[in-house]
Order: sequence, then structure tokens, then C-alpha cells
Amino acid sequence: MSTITTVEALRALYPEPVPAAIVKVARRLTPLYRKWIEGARLCIMSTVGPQGVHGSPRGDDGPVVRVRDAGTLLMPDWRGNNRLDCLHDIVEEGRVALLFLVPGSTTTVRVNGRAVLTDDESLRESFARKSIRPATVIVIEVAEVYTQCAKALLRSGLWGRDDRDMVPTVGQILADMSDGEFGGPDYDRDYEANAGPRMW
Repeated sequence: MSTITTVEALRALYPEPVPAAIVKVARRLTPLYRKWIEGARLCIMSTVGPQGVHGSPRGDDGPVVRVRDAGTLLMPDWRGNNRLDCLHDIVEEGRVALLFLVPGSTTTVRVNGRAVLTDDESLRESFARKSIRPATVIVIEVAEVYTQCAKALLRSGLWGRDDRDMVPTVGQILADMSDGEFGGPDYDRDYEANAGPRMW
């Protein structure tokens, strides 16, 4: 198998970017990009650090991030599994990429930038839900924002499918990985009810 080892060799295999792919890039949030991001309840956050790269879904029952200004996004770090992979990367390296999705839309919006974590009391309190505050807030400095080509979502038919029965459940995976110590049918059946009180 041959491998491509230079940017020049890579570019030789593809035509030049279409003009719209370049003109859509903004260095700060325009009013329309702000409106789109404020409508997104889900994003995938990707980070890089000394231990490698990590991707983490982030979701909320309203906007997944708060727009502080045209150059800054705020993301509460709600309860999860406490692996903290992305948060370690932010502390150690700081580079982040966000991919925002809106159900039903084949458009995605990407934000690249740098992030820091804060445990500022007043900022955490401003995100409080049911008297629960996030442990930290991710402060993201926007370096660039742009829409992503819709072809991947069009090809996949993502929003018009339900393929859950084609893949193993988390309960099955946990049972397999732990020789039955964790997971199983009870885990899958009860997960949403158990997770409900611990969403925030």
C-alpha cells in the first residue's frame, strides 16, 4: 500500500477548493453563524493533547453553548463519566474543534479555536440547573467558524434512519468487556431512568 507523505502529493489528487468553501470562513461569529450555533443542542468537541486525540459529544436541552461575544463561546461541563479526556487536553494543550449539529438539518457548523477551563463561581452559578452547577466551564476563543458541506449527512441519511437494532447496545459491550461484571440487559433497560436525575 502506498502512502501519501507530502501536502504536494495530496493536493495533486484533488481539484482546488470551490470558492464557496473559502468565502464562508469567518474569524468571528457573524450574526447568522451566531443564530445557527444558538440553535444547536448538540456538538462534537474534539481535542488534542499529550495522550493523543479525543472526541466527546456535548448536549443540552437548550443551546449547547452560550455565546458570550463574537469571539467567545461558553460551554458548561455537565456530569459525565469523569474520564475527563477532553478536559485534560484543554488544560495541557488547549486546541479544540467543535462540530455543531441540528436535528433535521444536513448543515453542520464548525468552530476551531483554543479553550481554557474555569471554575469561576459566578460563571458556574449562571449555568445552574435544579441547583446543580457544572464543575467547570469551558471558555472557547473562536479562531474560525464555517459551515461544513452537507454531503456526508445526505449520503448517510442520518436524520431519516433508525438503525439501533443493527448495533450492539452499551449494556452488551460492557458485559463483554467486563466478563459480565457490568452491563447486560438491565443496564440498557434502566439507563434512561437512572440517568435522568444525573443529567445536570
